[in-house]
Amino acid sequence: MRNFATVAAFALVAALALSACNKAQQPAQSDQPAQVSKPTDPSDMKDWKTYLSQIVQANMKGIQNTPYMYFIPAGDDAETVAARGRTQDTLNGVVATTVLPGNMIAAGGPNSSETADALIAAFKNAQPGSFKGVVVLYVGDAADKDRVQQAVAPSGAEFRFAQM
Repeated sequence: MRNFATVAAFALVAALALSACNKAQQPAQSDQPAQVSKPTDPSDMKDWKTYLSQIVQANMKGIQNTPYMYFIPAGDDAETVAARGRTQDTLNGVVATTVLPGNMIAAGGPNSSETADALIAAFKNAQPGSFKGVVVLYVGDAADKDRVQQAVAPSGAEFRFAQM
């Protein structure tokens, strides 16, 4: 239940942040929010979600809808492992049912390798060509980029990478 609330809060923050992108007027330099730097504490979920939302916003070119965003928590305690399992199940379900063109699936978290593993597992059973017109954004380290890109490629999705 706690993970659902966390994911829901993350989605709400992302939706609010994305709605600000549609403003017609250009804010003055001093009115722009400060860029959030990469959090140093892997257990600080609030800062990580804010940081990742900012990266997703910067990669929204061509996206017409609110993205499917997945925060992959880091840690080995039972609660975190369970939360990661629930997130993986949700991500697997979204990939299995496909996503309409013009949408984005974005995933990130404190541990790049675990995030990469989650995306690879989800796209393992994606139908070839079923994600044409969809963007998959992987927020992680360059060391994991190629293996995620290879896993996503058969689906036909446009792969985007953002360095943490």
